[in-house]
Amino acid sequence: MAYSASLSSHIPFHTNSRFCAFPSKLPNKHKTTPFRTTITTTAIPSLFTAASVTDLSAVEGTTIALIGGGSVAALAAVLSLADPERRRRLQAEEVGGGDKEVVKNYFNNSGFQRWKKIYGETDDVNKVQLDIRLGHSKTVENVIKILTDEGSLKGVTVCDAGCGTGCLAIPLAKEGAVVSASDISAAMVAEAEKQAKEQLVVGNGGIAPVMPKFEVKDLESLDGKYDTMVCLDVLIHYPQSKADGMIAHLASLADKRLILSFAPKTFYYDLLKRIGELFPGPSKATRAYLHAEADVERALNKVGWKIRKRGLITTQFYFARLIEAVPA
Repeated sequence: MAYSASLSSHIPFHTNSRFCAFPSKLPNKHKTTPFRTTITTTAIPSLFTAASVTDLSAVEGTTIALIGGGSVAALAAVLSLADPERRRRLQAEEVGGGDKEVVKNYFNNSGFQRWKKIYGETDDVNKVQLDIRLGHSKTVENVIKILTDEGSLKGVTVCDAGCGTGCLAIPLAKEGAVVSASDISAAMVAEAEKQAKEQLVVGNGGIAPVMPKFEVKDLESLDGKYDTMVCLDVLIHYPQSKADGMIAHLASLADKRLILSFAPKTFYYDLLKRIGELFPGPSKATRAYLHAEADVERALNKVGWKIRKRGLITTQFYFARLIEAVPA
């Protein structure tokens, strides 16, 4: 599940590069096996986290504010005039709980309709939605590549935690993996099951892929043991204090590897997120948490895991850090 932020960067990108291997420049202690992905570059690229504070799925791309360095500094001065935390508290009170209840309510209602459209193939999307769809699909493609680079997935057990509408679970099943897929949203799970039944049909070989097992579960409720655990764009709903425990929990369920994607936290991105909270749009959105890569790595190291591959997936309006971790 994902959101999008609402501001742009003044940092110039090289426009003569279409493909980029990640990481491009890492200190020696962080050098890992790179993987590749497509990047859309512009002279003034928009920075949209894979999951952030404001759902802009109903906003036309032409309405996105382009904020330069001086403008960002000026807008930072007015952040105190907004009260996004008060909006979050009222939102939580409406559904009778905290972040988890807000997330569940959102993705079972208005959020489900928006993200079903973004994750789908309908032409009824604006430029922002289409770009986010591209970014998310690149993340899925990279995950499939990471897994298939080491051989066939036939019979490999994979847990897709936070499966959404099945964007990853279904391709994994097509590759022969035995997939357990779950999501906190019953609406998302129902849509994923529907899509799986339509897409996982008997092929030319006469053998249909194994249908994924879909369940309505939050991350805390997951159990069992799998060759691979995958959790894409879900940590956005967890503050770092809870994310540490969640990362440890996911790692405990994986035998061979854990793949995570998350919205990276830096001073600049955090500032953009806070400014984005000034423009909540017509619909309410859930609280968003960015995560520093060093914090995620520290949480993995604490439970005896290390990062083997790391990369950055970006399009004009999508921005996500993707890592593969294995037992140390």
